[in-house]
Amino acid sequence: MFKKILIANRGEIACRVIKTARKMGIRSVAVYSDADRGALHVKMADEAIHIGPSPAAQSYIVIDKIMAAVKASGAEAVHPGYGFLSENMNFAAALEAAGVVFIGPPSGAIEAMGDKITSKKLAMAAGVSTVPGHMGLIDDAEHAVKIAGEIGYPVMIKASAGGGGKGMRIAWNDAEAREGFQSSKNEAAASFGDDRIFIEKFVTQPRHIEIQVLGDKHGNIVYLHERECSIQRRNQKVIEEAPSPFLDEATRKAMGEQACALARAVGYTSAGTVEFIVDGARKFYFLEMNTRLQVEHPVTELITGVDLVEQMIRVAYGEKLPFAQSDLKINGWAMESRLYAEDPYRNFLPSIGRLSRYRPPVEGTTPRGGIVRNDTGVFEGGEISMFYDPMIAKLCTWGPTRADAIEEMRLALDTFEVEGIGHNLPFVGAVMEHPRFQSGNITTAFIAEEYPEGFQGATLDADTLARVAASAAAMNRVAEIRRTRISGTMDNHERRVGDDWVVTLQGVEHIVKIAADPAGSTVTLDDGRSLRVTSDWTPGQTLASLMVDAEPLVMKVGKISGGFRLRLRGADLKVHVRTPRQAELAKLMLEKVPPDTSKFLLCPMPGLIAKIMVAVGDEVQEGQALATVEAMKMENILKAERRGVVKSVSATAGTSLKVDEVIMEFE
Repeated sequence: MFKKILIANRGEIACRVIKTARKMGIRSVAVYSDADRGALHVKMADEAIHIGPSPAAQSYIVIDKIMAAVKASGAEAVHPGYGFLSENMNFAAALEAAGVVFIGPPSGAIEAMGDKITSKKLAMAAGVSTVPGHMGLIDDAEHAVKIAGEIGYPVMIKASAGGGGKGMRIAWNDAEAREGFQSSKNEAAASFGDDRIFIEKFVTQPRHIEIQVLGDKHGNIVYLHERECSIQRRNQKVIEEAPSPFLDEATRKAMGEQACALARAVGYTSAGTVEFIVDGARKFYFLEMNTRLQVEHPVTELITGVDLVEQMIRVAYGEKLPFAQSDLKINGWAMESRLYAEDPYRNFLPSIGRLSRYRPPVEGTTPRGGIVRNDTGVFEGGEISMFYDPMIAKLCTWGPTRADAIEEMRLALDTFEVEGIGHNLPFVGAVMEHPRFQSGNITTAFIAEEYPEGFQGATLDADTLARVAASAAAMNRVAEIRRTRISGTMDNHERRVGDDWVVTLQGVEHIVKIAADPAGSTVTLDDGRSLRVTSDWTPGQTLASLMVDAEPLVMKVGKISGGFRLRLRGADLKVHVRTPRQAELAKLMLEKVPPDTSKFLLCPMPGLIAKIMVAVGDEVQEGQALATVEAMKMENILKAERRGVVKSVSATAGTSLKVDEVIMEFE
């Protein structure tokens, strides 16, 4: 076996590979840029080598710098992770020429499958069902409009060398085709150094289901079943699961066999993924093949028991696969939620900064018999950089059934503490609660259809609100008891904690009565229900794990005047617990009205102004593009919400702005 491998990547996936290398007794070498000098993967590796400035284009995707690090470290093999150089045939070829093993497929397979146009032609030749589209490259925006019209809207505009949602746009008309072509081209050039674009039919109401394949150098190829990846935002996966709640055995087998046929056609070895879109009639069409490890590989590992990174390393070393297709069964159900440094309350715009608090749930077997796994590349006190992908962690859960896996994920998400940056924990928590998601009736349009106005927080059902109200009342009693024990108080001013309280949350008022005993509290609501609340929570703790009528309830806790800020299941609640008299007086208080910012275009995230598209005095129409902001390798076009005239422009191209800084003002 290899003695030393270099990981040509960063963040979560670098840490993931290092863990398996350590388990196999292999020394690991990390590479890092200026921004990653103190990163977790650097701390975890046995060795670490600096490779250049912060931008990936000057460090992580510069082949010569990686090759120099390989030579300096004496590594026998290189694992590329995903992204960066993982699907770059020139990198694989350079390693091969240097006598270093590439832990991945042959360079010829990368070349064939890495180009979406070539891969589609090969898939058709191998008998794989494919989506209608234009098989040639697109010259310019007008050519894009012409081709899109011939295929028929809607169409998907894609970077030929793309992946991870970068360089992809859906166009529903000519204007969007022009705009999408240019944005896709720019993102493709910035992310992959290749701005070639092609167009294919966008299948409406599709599911995104992919097949994991694994091949060795002895001609053995197997598929490790499927992953459902339909919960996407801007073509970027957010929640994945395995298996799919939609496939039957016949469709699963057919998709798996076609995926293996395609892999055989290009002499594929190592781990790879064949992506399909599946319509409502379970007709499936080849989308692309990713010749690398996928971000969402842990859910496959959880239902099969196969360590894919270990198998990639063993295959690269020349070993045979230790199992046949008949050995690969589906055991239980697994969920993965991608934790992104994106603010869901600001249309998921990137958020950067320092993680002032980062406390993931405990990994391993849970009290319910499930499993929690958290693949991450960050730590408390670390910084989320503007230079790289905004993914912080991948939280995964396993359960015997889909419902069990969802419940494990709900509790794990509620337990996960992240502070200091905007993040999408509330959103993925809300999705887990959504009845449509729980039913399994999902498509790639789920987020757009269920959150058409963006995400503004979840609204909890009446039963959950009652449980939260009872918990808040019990927690408030604990805090009140503590306050009565403060030393140095005046004589004859003993504070008595009453039994009657009014709990207000999410616009609902609960009149409650508490009967406390040493083991907990029984909280009686105004509708006559009594809920038993037990917990070891004490004031000051930021996480409360309670049992309410023998069912677990986990909430993140913050202190506000007269109550708590409680966060759970996608909801962010201001919960006030008052005496009846305090509640009566509170109704007379005026609410503070937020300032009117409707006449300003504010920067929605920390980023760089790439372009200002209007000038002072211009009349703008609703939906018109006003400015472009670059952040985390993505272009974000800011558009007018209504008609107006530009009064002033405060920013220019090249200006770096903070969140909510003024870009322009309207009359």
